[in-house]
Amino acid sequence: MNAIQPNDVGYWLLTQDSALHLIHGELPQGKASDFQLQGLNGMIIGEINQQPLWLVEEIVQDQREYFSLRSLLSLPETQFNLLNRGVELNHFFKTHRFCGKCGHPTHIAHNEWAIQCQNPSCLHRSYPVICPCIIVAVRRGQQILLANHQRHKGGIYTTLAGFVEVGETFEQAVYREVFEETGIRVRNLRYFGSQPWAFPNSAMVGFLADYESGEICLQEEEICDAKWFYYDAVLPELPPKGTIALKLIKHTLQLCAEDERKAT
Repeated sequence: MNAIQPNDVGYWLLTQDSALHLIHGELPQGKASDFQLQGLNGMIIGEINQQPLWLVEEIVQDQREYFSLRSLLSLPETQFNLLNRGVELNHFFKTHRFCGKCGHPTHIAHNEWAIQCQNPSCLHRSYPVICPCIIVAVRRGQQILLANHQRHKGGIYTTLAGFVEVGETFEQAVYREVFEETGIRVRNLRYFGSQPWAFPNSAMVGFLADYESGEICLQEEEICDAKWFYYDAVLPELPPKGTIALKLIKHTLQLCAEDERKAT
């Protein structure tokens, strides 16, 4: 990052953890001096509407108003993913101010998104940490498996998800998470898509799966409830628009409808 100049212009991304500074629901746009950003450290991380998007180094005890990144899920995917990039980079810079190898202070590398140790005898370079997660929609004929997680108790029903463990493939993670959380075994895994998820540094890797065997048996510390829902029945509250979870659910409901058409 370099010192921002008064006449630097573009969109300005200020973050506090996974929250962004917004003015009337929009990122600040204009000259740095319009928002008293001159002298702070910043870097260009992309473009919005053919203007540079500046990431501003996280400001301690900033009095500006911040809003959750989740509130911007309705943005076009490319813009939302770009904001995820900024949130994750600032989280990385904030949590890697000292070298994990020798303990000396670090600085942000000039030629890539990385931090480097300032100790001449070390110079260890680290890159942003990305934690992979799997997320999977399970179908049984004309039904979809939806779960109410503890963090959404009494609210949203969604797909199953979990972090990939060390030494584990994405596919193994799907089999393990589905069985651990619901007692269900699945088959016929198909890759669906992915989504960066800066809460604070995850990447969601989505799969479709078919039911193979088993009865629902909840992992109660993770799941409040899990049920099979027919695609044409009244569904519970679902995840918000813009999430890969909702995309998985909608696609699976289409598959359920196709299954019924084939059956008739």
